[in-house]
Amino acid sequence: MTLAAATHENLANISNTLIYSAMAVYTLAFFAYIAEWLFGSRSKVGRTAAALTEPREEKAAAPAVTARKAGGTAVLERPKVTVRATAGARDVPDGPGAHGGSEQGDLYGRIAVSLTALGFLLAFGGVLCRALSVERAPWGNMYEFNITFSTTAVGVYLLLLALKTNVRWLGLFLITTVLLDLGLAVTVLYTESDQLVPALHSYWLWIHVSTAILCGAVFYVGAVSTILYLFRDSYENKLAGGGTPGRFATSFLERLPAAASLDKFSYRVNAAVFPLWTFTIVAGAIWAGDAWGRYWGWDPKETWSFITWVAYAGYLHARATAGWKGRKAAYLALLAFACWLFNYYGVNMFVSGKHSYADVGLGVLQAAGF
Repeated sequence: MTLAAATHENLANISNTLIYSAMAVYTLAFFAYIAEWLFGSRSKVGRTAAALTEPREEKAAAPAVTARKAGGTAVLERPKVTVRATAGARDVPDGPGAHGGSEQGDLYGRIAVSLTALGFLLAFGGVLCRALSVERAPWGNMYEFNITFSTTAVGVYLLLLALKTNVRWLGLFLITTVLLDLGLAVTVLYTESDQLVPALHSYWLWIHVSTAILCGAVFYVGAVSTILYLFRDSYENKLAGGGTPGRFATSFLERLPAAASLDKFSYRVNAAVFPLWTFTIVAGAIWAGDAWGRYWGWDPKETWSFITWVAYAGYLHARATAGWKGRKAAYLALLAFACWLFNYYGVNMFVSGKHSYADVGLGVLQAAGF
């Protein structure tokens, strides 16, 4: 074995060690996030929401206003107090976050974020060592794509926290899926370091694939917030209708941002990254022209990338022009993310085409028992 080959093998081994170390730290962060939710006390948000949804009869019990008129006395009814800005809108404040406003919960939350940052650094080091071991961009197969995608998703989350955005409630859900993604990568999708197929030897690999990974990470954040919006919206609807949610639902959902805030956050996230997704598709078409002599050939990956673009474009168009907000828009956003998810996993693993570089489809089917 030459010195260069030995160096590459050592870097690959270091990369694997760092990825497993990151998984161990993410697991500790996972338990810290759970502790944050468990030890967070019931906040004032639940009482505020209940006060906003008191029966009208109780609010009408205020005494009437008496006014004197010339030659007699007139009784005027007290004006009604409006507690909703518009029909269907709710004046409900955001929850305090997973820590529930308690010092103990907040302490566990800070520990969880610190562990998440440490895990991110380890995973980033693993991706970097993988790149150095093969002397190329670490996106030549599904294993490399997975570890880079999960690292980028955590990086987006930490960046939002650094920008003072209220997203710590996202931590538990993010780390849970990151652990699942990394577990899939190291067990089913793992591929030894190898060189690229000729079609991938291009600077467009750095441009096209890096933007695709970043878009997927941001779309993921938008999808999680959309799912949580649906739960929170149902919770607020039940309160507004005079219902009493269960204790677990109340303890969990009252600490999330208000449904309106979650809806606005998911929309802004998806709208912000959509132009970059458009650029990703255009860059891929230019690369295809260089590699295969044609810009578009309706390859499965190209087709589903376009379907994903249409789905997100439809979602943004419906929000901007047709006034689709709330649950209808949320369902459309989740449909768009499902298209992206199938393009990410389904097309790469189970559909043959020019983008089938990883050769993992057979391995996945065998692991599933087929």
